[in-house]
This record gives sequence, C-alpha cells and structure tokens, in this order.
Amino acid sequence: MRKMAILAVLATALISCGNTYTAKTVELTNQNDSVNYAVGLVNGANIKMQQLRNDSSDKAVAEFIDAMQRGYDGKVEELSDVASIGQNVGIATKACETKGLAENPAWTLNEKIFFQGLVNGIYDDQSVMAVDVAKEYFQAAYMASRSENTTAGKAVKASCPKSTKTINLASKMDSINYAFGLLNGSEVKAYVLANDSTGDMAKEFIANVNKGMKKDYVNPQLVSMGEEIGKTIKAQEPEGLLSESSLATDFELIKQGFINGLYQYNEMWEPMEAGVYVQTVLNNLKYGDTKAKGEQFLAENALKDGVKTTASGLQYEVIKMGKGAKPTATSTVKVHYEGTLIDGTIFDSSIQRGEPIEFPLNGVIKGWTEGLQLMPVGSKFRFYIPQELGYGAQAAGSIPPYSTLIFEVELLDITK
Repeated sequence: MRKMAILAVLATALISCGNTYTAKTVELTNQNDSVNYAVGLVNGANIKMQQLRNDSSDKAVAEFIDAMQRGYDGKVEELSDVASIGQNVGIATKACETKGLAENPAWTLNEKIFFQGLVNGIYDDQSVMAVDVAKEYFQAAYMASRSENTTAGKAVKASCPKSTKTINLASKMDSINYAFGLLNGSEVKAYVLANDSTGDMAKEFIANVNKGMKKDYVNPQLVSMGEEIGKTIKAQEPEGLLSESSLATDFELIKQGFINGLYQYNEMWEPMEAGVYVQTVLNNLKYGDTKAKGEQFLAENALKDGVKTTASGLQYEVIKMGKGAKPTATSTVKVHYEGTLIDGTIFDSSIQRGEPIEFPLNGVIKGWTEGLQLMPVGSKFRFYIPQELGYGAQAAGSIPPYSTLIFEVELLDITK
C-alpha cells in the first residue's frame, strides 16, 4: 500500500467507463476495509490478465460483476449436471453468432438447423444425415475452410421424420450447421445421456440448451466464474474473509476492487502491492504471537552475560574464538551448524546430517551474512537472529513467518 498500511481517502469517482460499473476511488478507513478491497483488486486484475486480455469491453465487465452479484445474492439457478451442460452448450452456440460456427468466422450460425441436428443426434435419428457421413462431411468442410479450396462436398437435402417439421438443407452452410449439430448431439448421447433409460434426461438437456441459446453473453465462461466467486464470498461470511474470523466480509468493497482491477484502475493501489498487503495482514493475524514472543525473547536475551548486540539487532555470543582469517560478504565458507526456534525446536542441522555445508555469504539470510563476518576461521558462535534479519513475513520450510532464529555455527574454512 502506498505510504500507509491503512488507507483513508475520499470517495471520488475518477473514471467513468460508460456502464453501470465505474472504476473509482473508495474510502478505506481501517484494515478490514483495506483487505476486502485488496482481495477484490488482486483477483480482478488476475481475471483481466487471464480472461479479458483481448476483451476489455464494458459489457464483458458488466456480465462478470452482474454474475458475481447473483452468486452472492443466492440468485443463481442450481442445475443438475445434465441441465448445466445443456445451458453451457446453448450459451456456447449463441456465442457462435459473433464468433462463427465452430469459431470459424466464415461460417454463419443457423440456430434452427444446428439445433435440429443436435436433437436428431441425441435421438439417434440419422435419416437426414448419417453420423459417419456428417463426420466426414464436416471434417472436409473444416479442412477446406483452412485453405483456398472451398469445395467441401455436396449439400444434403432430406427430411427428418422424428422432427416436428421437415428440415431442408439447401446449401453448403445449412449442411455444415446440421452436421455440426448432429455430431455434437451424438457425443452428448454417448457421454452425457448414456444412462437415460426414460428419455427424461434428454428432454431436460434439450430444454436447457434452448434456455442457454437465449442468453446473449460476451464471455460465458467469465459469467460462470463470476457466479462461483459470488457464492464463495457469501459462503465466507460466517467464518470470516479468507477464513480469518477477525476479518469481516464487505462484499461492496470486494466488488469495487474487482471492478477497479478489471478496468486496470491502479490509482489507489497496484495489484502487486495489494497482494503483498493481504499476505502481510494474514501473516500478522496468524503469526502475530510468534513475532511478539520473538521480540520479548530477544529483549531478555540481550541482558544475559556474554551476549552482544550489533547495530542491526543481531545478537551473538562466543562459544569458541578461532585464530584464522575472517570472511567478507563475498566469501564462500564451509560451516557446521544447527538451527532452532526459540522453543528449542530443531529445524535444520548439518551436524545431525554429519556433513558440513559450503555457501557464499551473499546468498544467505542477512543475519548469517553479518554474523559470519565476525568469526575467524576455527570459531564457534551462537547467533540470535531477529525475524527482520531472517525470513521475515515469509515461511521457510518448517520455519513459521516472523520467527526469531537461533543458530550455533562453527566456521571450518573460507574456501573462496
């Protein structure tokens, strides 16, 4: 966060995106507000980068936010697997109006013919076109569309006894639509409706394809994602945001964070800054006691006889003073060591492994880089390293964030 851990800024609309949802500055008066907004901003920026890289339209953003609101409000229709797949097929079919059939811009979608092919494929009606013929025909048409050769076979003209009306395929484009629908219907029958002994599942599927085809979404996958995110946010309310009981969920701030992230409005906060802030808050909430106990330990330890404290806060005591040369910050050294937490838990030990390690001093934590330079070769020191000179807010293996570290180190050699 820029210059402060908790933002307190005036709510002033700065960017109007010409839609219901506007990127704007919001008022964040405490840590809870900031975390809610930051969570939305980070996730909105990620969605922009991953899902809307080539589509920054207001409509796509509005679709996502509307869907997230529906999910949060519990207004998302709960569908069976069959119905859900049906609606997705319908939505994907509707999207072909702008993208082209099978995402080929040169192929115009004919909803009625495609749909009839789909239905006939589900009911295994091959009177208009056999599935094998449809597969061969569609593949030929697809390959032809990728080259200058536009001949893809002859159009088929026939009737469909099981449909409620006769269907005529009077052109190549009609035949492509029908073949594509028939092939999809055949796949649905094999993989979605394989256990449909009564025909009820087929009727449910077809009805939901119809529903889906009435939905005009720019990005159907994004809509589905928005609904799931909205439901997830709502589900977190009883247990706290990000499963932290001390953080209350504020959907409006999260939503505005998403909007700002989707519109790349970073005047309040850069997404990377926001992500670091959220992680820092979570670490403080979860490991705040670790940090406090470490500080108390160091304050008491500094008063003990033989313990010295450097300007950086590093504490050390000499167990054995050697007579060799001292390394520099760019030296490579060979040491034996054992590392523990302040409760005595051993987290790493070359002594237990029975093999010393070799490493460059400028490639380790600050406490080691500083401390080893105090040691002549042949020395054995004990270091008490504040979390700021260790791993800080980051976990490292079995070392929790904000841990004060104790190392007993014997400097065996300077190898470079």
